Amino acid sequence: MKKTCFHCGLDVPENLHLTVRYEDEDRETCCAGCQAVAQSIIDAGLGSYYKQRTADAQKTELPPQEILDQIRLYDLPEVQSDFVETHGGTREAVLMLGGITCAACVWLIEQRLLRTDGIVRIDLNYSTHRCRVVWDDKKIRLSDILLKIRQTGYTAAPYDAQKIEAANQKERKQYIVRLAVAGLGMMQTMMFALPTYLYGGDIEPDFLKILHWGGFLMVLPVVFYCAVPFYQGALRDLKNRRAGMDTPIAAAIIMTFAAGIYSLATNAGQGMYFESIAMLLFFLLGGRFMEQIARRKAGDAAERLVKLIPAFCHHMPDYPDTQETCEAAVVKLKAGDIVMVKPGETVPVDGTVVEGSSAVNEAMLTGESLPVAKMPSEKVTAGTLNTQSPLIIRTDRTGSSTRLSHIVRLLDRALAQKPRTAELAEQYASSFIFGELLLAVPVFIGWTLYADAHTALWITVALLVITCPCALSLATPTALAASTGTLVREGILIGGKQAIETLAQTTDIIFDKTGTLTQGNPAVRRIELLGSMTEAQVLAVAQSLEQQSEHPLARAILNCRISGGSVPDIAIKQRLNRIGEGVGAQLTVNGETQVWALGRASYVAEISGKEPQTEGGGSAVFLGSQSGFAAVFYLTDPLKDSAAEAVRQLAGKNLTMHILSGDRETAVSETARALGIAHYRAQAMPEDKLEYVKALQKEGKKVLMIGDGINDAPVLAQADVSAAAAGGTDIARDGADIVLLNEDLRTVAHLLDQARRTRQIIRQNLIWAGAYNIIAVPLAVLGYVQPWIAALGMSFSSLAVLGNALRLHKRGKMPSEKMPSEQ
Repeated sequence: MKKTCFHCGLDVPENLHLTVRYEDEDRETCCAGCQAVAQSIIDAGLGSYYKQRTADAQKTELPPQEILDQIRLYDLPEVQSDFVETHGGTREAVLMLGGITCAACVWLIEQRLLRTDGIVRIDLNYSTHRCRVVWDDKKIRLSDILLKIRQTGYTAAPYDAQKIEAANQKERKQYIVRLAVAGLGMMQTMMFALPTYLYGGDIEPDFLKILHWGGFLMVLPVVFYCAVPFYQGALRDLKNRRAGMDTPIAAAIIMTFAAGIYSLATNAGQGMYFESIAMLLFFLLGGRFMEQIARRKAGDAAERLVKLIPAFCHHMPDYPDTQETCEAAVVKLKAGDIVMVKPGETVPVDGTVVEGSSAVNEAMLTGESLPVAKMPSEKVTAGTLNTQSPLIIRTDRTGSSTRLSHIVRLLDRALAQKPRTAELAEQYASSFIFGELLLAVPVFIGWTLYADAHTALWITVALLVITCPCALSLATPTALAASTGTLVREGILIGGKQAIETLAQTTDIIFDKTGTLTQGNPAVRRIELLGSMTEAQVLAVAQSLEQQSEHPLARAILNCRISGGSVPDIAIKQRLNRIGEGVGAQLTVNGETQVWALGRASYVAEISGKEPQTEGGGSAVFLGSQSGFAAVFYLTDPLKDSAAEAVRQLAGKNLTMHILSGDRETAVSETARALGIAHYRAQAMPEDKLEYVKALQKEGKKVLMIGDGINDAPVLAQADVSAAAAGGTDIARDGADIVLLNEDLRTVAHLLDQARRTRQIIRQNLIWAGAYNIIAVPLAVLGYVQPWIAALGMSFSSLAVLGNALRLHKRGKMPSEKMPSEQ
């Protein structure tokens, strides 16, 4: 007895044993393709499909061996070295996807991958078709991920800016050709159909048949070439057992064409439908082409940043012995390499200027239009533009380690974010399509009984087309993409999920002081000696303790210089860092070993065993050992130029402002008084800051926290939404939802305004999309809409949503800008 395939029903070859486990039984399959698909369906919890189906599935073919071999090459370490980052036990890569036609495609790929063991995170950007995937290499290989995407019906490959641009150009050309063919087909079919509209009853049967056949021949290129993208999308939907945006459109085209052929074959004498198909596809393709342009414009921020890094640079392998340069690939550079950047060229790496002076335009990263002067020993950033003189730069970081790459990663994450409104809209859109397909059946039957099959057909087609919920799916992602791109141009990088949505609801803003409200470059104003050591000696001890600290106050002590005086011999061991309080270590100073501490008076007192004999004022850092207090360093840190204006603008928006700082009471109170901030907390430990934020949240407040230090990381995570200055620590930037690239606090007011505008635009889009469907469905069901009008209506609704979202691209007046009359 022959065995049949559990999946497709075909005969299973003899001596072949490929099984899947279903309901505690091994079921035979006829090939590896059917086995893989059946196992995927069962593993996804969809095994009931095999009980409910009314026919066997089609035989599933795996990709050709040639393609499989190519995909496996991506597992080689030497291949992955150019585009895969390793983070501990996980790996991360950016992929470019092909075949995506709507937001539902994004959802399908995400769901398929997230159900796969070993996938840690997926950030998929609908606007740019970029997918950032993080996986556990011990559980799954990159080739398995690429193959799974391909089996879902899409393509994936490592991201390459040049390849993606070439693919976009090819796609645009195909759309233009399809649109031109559909336009010609529409005109030609209308030429044959028009006489039948005007003089149908007076035309001889033979001539009428010629007109009908002419319309049929003219519509063939439209049906079998122009409509291919809709068929491909519908086939993917069917393969993945879902209804997407292309499903009702493809159904409408096939139904109308089949009815036209039937009418032609039976000489029914009614309209041949062919002109309706051509007109329908012309308007649908036109709308989709315009949607494609608008979508790319909305999400072009990440693409522009990716293209900033040049492919080649001027490498100086023998510097400083010679000034000779040679062309080298940027991807091959490593830390320590010397490169020359000529005027008009883009800086290829994060590095330090070792020779030359020039001005560098950083507008593409920070939004700051004025070039920034760069001298020897100063840092430069990849992606910025050298404007005046040659610079010789020592490479510090390259490739994925650069600040620009970090920004692009955050931007990808931002563009992949899905606020609650977007998730609800996607769920509604999917359910709506199923409901639309179900509704089409009784509508067709009802109009057939009430009128005739011809009338029922065009009413059903109009219903399927006009009610496609494309606008609903586009409402949120396009607005977020447009808003995020605009903020990037202003030097504001959104990286956190729900960040824009939460920003629009902000009621309270909490500022850290040092480095956020102040310039972050404090300097030692005075040293007060409390023991027998000299200024040079206490400074040497303090600098030894602060050698590994990134805190601005530590940098002030490290940068302090005193002329004269003998410096002791110091040896360090058993270093200790207590976050928010200070640093300590066991030091051997001139042969005497003791525990030393630098930081708050209370922290140092734990070591010395007694309180200091001075209070001082402003920012003070105490130094002491087991022998007692040795000195106190008084520091000054002026306010940022933008701080006072930023606080004034935010106060005008009915926002409550707070200062949370670990600094001394006198220093914090002086800053609060200078800025007019009534709520502040000094000498706050990280846990104190957490409790302060939690207390506000218990009162129903929405808190925006702005900080820049390591000790701010916990409270940045606790706040409803958080922002960090680009000059802050890596931990603070990585933990924040927003990064202020230009460190101008006046952009915070602009950020809040943009968030509120974005929320308003999203609401308008959702209201419009919902109202459109509510109005369109009854009009189509009652027969008031022709198919070509339905195509226009669907395209117009999508373009209306996109056009409304693109209003967020308009650069509003920055809070820092004044009208001439105000200056």
